[in-house]
Formats: sequence, C-alpha cells, structure tokens
Amino acid sequence: MMPTQLLQTTILNEQFLNIDYSKYKSSVASIHHHLEESKDEATGWLNAPLEDNENLIHSILAVANEIKANADVLVVIGVGGSYLGAKAIQDALTPYFGKQPNGIEVVYVGQNMSGAYINQLLTSLQDKDVYINVISKSGSTMEPALAFRVLRQYMEDRYGEAATQRIIVTTDPESGLLREMAVEHNYRQFFIPSNIGGRYSVLTPVGLLPIAVSGVEIRQLLAGSKEAAALLKEEDLEQNEAYRYAVIRHALYTLGYKVELLASFEPALANFHDWWKQLFGESEGKDQRGLFPATVNYSTDLHAIGQFIQDGSPILFETLLHFHEINDDYAVPFDARNEDLLNYLTDRSFNEINATSKQGTALAHAEGGVPVIQLELAKLDEYHLGYLIYFFMKACAMSAYLLEVNPFDQPGVEAYKNKMLELLKK
Repeated sequence: MMPTQLLQTTILNEQFLNIDYSKYKSSVASIHHHLEESKDEATGWLNAPLEDNENLIHSILAVANEIKANADVLVVIGVGGSYLGAKAIQDALTPYFGKQPNGIEVVYVGQNMSGAYINQLLTSLQDKDVYINVISKSGSTMEPALAFRVLRQYMEDRYGEAATQRIIVTTDPESGLLREMAVEHNYRQFFIPSNIGGRYSVLTPVGLLPIAVSGVEIRQLLAGSKEAAALLKEEDLEQNEAYRYAVIRHALYTLGYKVELLASFEPALANFHDWWKQLFGESEGKDQRGLFPATVNYSTDLHAIGQFIQDGSPILFETLLHFHEINDDYAVPFDARNEDLLNYLTDRSFNEINATSKQGTALAHAEGGVPVIQLELAKLDEYHLGYLIYFFMKACAMSAYLLEVNPFDQPGVEAYKNKMLELLKK
C-alpha cells in the first residue's frame, strides 16, 4: 500500500535505521517556517502549483497546438535549468523510438558550444518545418546566445518575415537582452517568473511549452506537483517525506559519505538524472560543503562501475528511484531449442525481471555496506513525475539550508563565465 503522500522513503540498511530524527526537529521546523514565510526573490516555486494557472495553461496549449499543426520539429535553445527539466520529462514520458502520437519532434541546442553539433542540427532541419523556442532570463548567457544568433539567421533566411511567427521567446518579463530583442522584433513571449530561478523552473513556461509540444499531458504533470505542494507543507518529519529524505542524506553526509548516487532501472530516466544532478549540485555545492551528486543507469552501469559501488572506497550512498508500474512491457518467448538455457523465464516479462534485478542490486549493495535509500512511486506517468519533481525541489531547499548554504544562488557558475569572457575578449 502506497502512503497518502504518493512517495515512500525507505532505508534498506539496518545499521542506518537508527538516525536520531529528534535532533533535527528544531532545525527542520525553523527552515520550514523560513521557507513558508520567505519573501526571498527565488522561492516563488514553493506555492506556484497551488495558484490558479488556468489562463497560462490555456495560452501554452494554444501555442503548442499551433506548433504541432505547422511544424515537424521544435528547436529549444537553452542551457542548464532552461532545458534540463523539459528534456528530462520529455524523455521519461515519450517513446524510446519515434514520437508521441500527439506530439512532434523536440530537439535541444544551446547547451554546448560544439560546432559539429550545431552544424549537424542545421543539416537535419533541411527537409522539416521548424519553430524555435529560445529560453533565457538574461539573453546574455554565452551558449544559448550563440545558438540563437545562428538559428535566428537560419529562420530569417528560410522563412523571411514569417520567421517572426515561428520564434517563441521565454524570458524575463521586464529586462534583459532577450526581452529587448523580443520587443524589437515582435516575437511572442512567455515569461519566466522573476521569483523562480532556473533550476526550479521546469513547471513554468520554461519547461511546459516544450513538454506540451512533445505530446506530454502538462495538466496531469501540474496536478501531481499540486498534490505534492499541498502534502509537503507539513512541518513534521513523520508526515513530510521530502524533509525526511533531506535529513537522511544530511545525516549520511555527517557520517563521512560525500557522494550521493542516484540510480534507476529505466533508461528513459537518464535525463531526469541530469536534471536532479543540476538541482542538487548548484543548490548545495558552496563554501566547500555539499554532497557530490552522481548518477547511474542500471542495469547498464552494473557492468561498468558496479564493482566500485559494491566493493570500492566507502565514499558514497545510493538513492534508488523505483516506479512500480511502467506502461510498456514485453514477455520472454519460449524457444524450443533453449540453447541459451533461459526457458525458465518463459512468459515472465522484462519489467518483472528488471524489478527483480533492482531488488537483488539493492540487497547486494546494502549487505556490502553501501547505505541505500529507496524512493518508491506507483507509476511512471505525468502525475507521479510532477509529484517527484516538486518533492526533489522541496527536499533540495531543506538540504541546502541544513548545510547552512543558500539554495538559490550559484556564485561558482558566475566565476567560470567571467574567466571565459576575459579569455574571449583577449
């Protein structure tokens, strides 16, 4: 039976079950009230799912339907939080091969500065009708700004004045280079809420427009996040699974485990891992503190670094993400030859075998001394993924404040940008 909060957090190692939650009670309560009462310019995501957003959803779906009716591909330009969330949800909820029946191809650029990547992207667009969604609060971040320079010229050369209708801008409502360009050239705009930072923005137009174009049901995604926002308002650790997860990972950090390894057994979640990695890495990694967020995709990585996880340096703990139900499946066929000696698996499904692999891996790692946290949800679908996204954002904010760092800035990222600009201008 799944708990009322839709997600269950379990520690699989007996030796780590004696975490003293009572010593965290005061800190968690203080941080909880700070978050709930905060006037911080970056905490708008906390209550956004509970607000009336019907007009915004209607506008996003209208543009998404226009794009799907008039294009073969949407090119999304963005980096970091401007693309990771959309890509994560798209990959998790659309087919491995081909596209959703109700969606079109959505591709991403501006997340790197590879000349080969952008050249091959342009080549791939030659026989396809195209829309562009460029996403940036400032418009001055190097990777997406360069990509937009190229793609805007491409669209103007190809569509002439009609290019204006095919370029959608998602940016700051008041200022920035991209905002100025949108006004100057009369591009349609969606706005990034000024009180929501990039890595917390996937449930805003930043993520919702590309996700809707890919064919994913954004109303269900938002419904799941709304459920999480309501249920995770509890201050009590016994009632709030996000805070419980935050405290467990903090307790393991204080015991000397410096790496958290997010693991799952579904390849579609690989880009969801990348979204999680940015969320926790940029929020916690400050002042020489924080867990290093790493990820693995099983069972593939059991044959790559499984040996290190089982028997290597005791520097990491594992957070195992598990969905009990995956939509598609396939049964193992009977083979009269049985040359591979696998007929004992006949009529068992791949997902059933995969779940058994998950169970065996978790037990082996736990018995080998690796702390294993298991996060369980009923089904990999829009509703539960929306719930999980909000769960991780709420847990991340609590985790960072337990470390006494600001979850909402990223001074180290600004340092690399400044050095890069200095070198380029030379």
